[in-house]
Amino acid sequence: MSSASSVAAPTAPAVPAAVAPVGGADRAPLTKKVLTADHPTWCPGCGDFAVLASFYKVLEKLNLPQENIVTFAGIGCSSRFPYFVNTHGGHYIHGRALPFAAGISLGRDDLHVFVFGGDGDGFSIGGNHLVHTARKNPNLTYVIMDNSVYGLTKKQTSPTSPIGFKSKTDPTGSFDQPINPMRTLLNSGATFVARSHATQVAHMTEMMLRAAQHPGFSVVEILSECVEFYEGAFDGANPRKGGKWQMIELKKNDGSPDDAARHDPTDEVAALKLALEPWPGKFGVFYEIKRPTKNQLEQNLIAKTREKTKNASDLALLQNTFARMR
Repeated sequence: MSSASSVAAPTAPAVPAAVAPVGGADRAPLTKKVLTADHPTWCPGCGDFAVLASFYKVLEKLNLPQENIVTFAGIGCSSRFPYFVNTHGGHYIHGRALPFAAGISLGRDDLHVFVFGGDGDGFSIGGNHLVHTARKNPNLTYVIMDNSVYGLTKKQTSPTSPIGFKSKTDPTGSFDQPINPMRTLLNSGATFVARSHATQVAHMTEMMLRAAQHPGFSVVEILSECVEFYEGAFDGANPRKGGKWQMIELKKNDGSPDDAARHDPTDEVAALKLALEPWPGKFGVFYEIKRPTKNQLEQNLIAKTREKTKNASDLALLQNTFARMR
């Protein structure tokens, strides 16, 4: 005698509980716990860990709405940032992160865009995009984690590797003149240029925060040691390794005699002089001016065009264009 088999009725998948938005006014504040995504996969001792920790602190201080933050990057060890930060983000092709990120900024003025890259991504394959992004001055922040070596591909000479550096691409030592990052950024037209060191967390956080609050294209170069393929590269600026940490003292405009020797960040010539100082040089804000952003200029153009066309719809403008072609 057989009995009918019973089949359990299918159950609907559980609906996840709604996550309350964070950041911004009248909402729970942004915290590192909320911002943390995947566990970083850098080598133990990498300077990029400190940069990431500082970035969390910067976002906590800014307390922007979480949905209005974009973390973007190119290719390289440094460019794994978007995987580790719980915001909107993207991982784009080598050297092309800046034009893509500029498009995000121009298309969405409500978003705050951060771009992360290395010395190769910024000064080699992406060097032309860096120059043109700087001169156009879109509203975004670019953090260059400079380790003076191609670490992801296991030790090749990078644009900032010093003369004499031995690598797989220069086994007898590099003889090419390295890029001067500060001079390059100043010559390209960036409106905020600063420099820091991954071992100086408080200073690094301050520089990144100032960059994020600057309207326009802001850049911070951070010396971030690759302990696997260029250990000790930046010991010259690390007091714990016998180096000398020299900070730029900015003018206070207090009329004191000491103020004459302080740096005026609006003086481009003075900034270039700082950029040309012998290695390891100084750290802090080299240059900061206000110039209309590309975002503002494009919004002005759009407003004038709408006024000229009497706020005609996109479809009406397209139809008028086709009508003129008949």
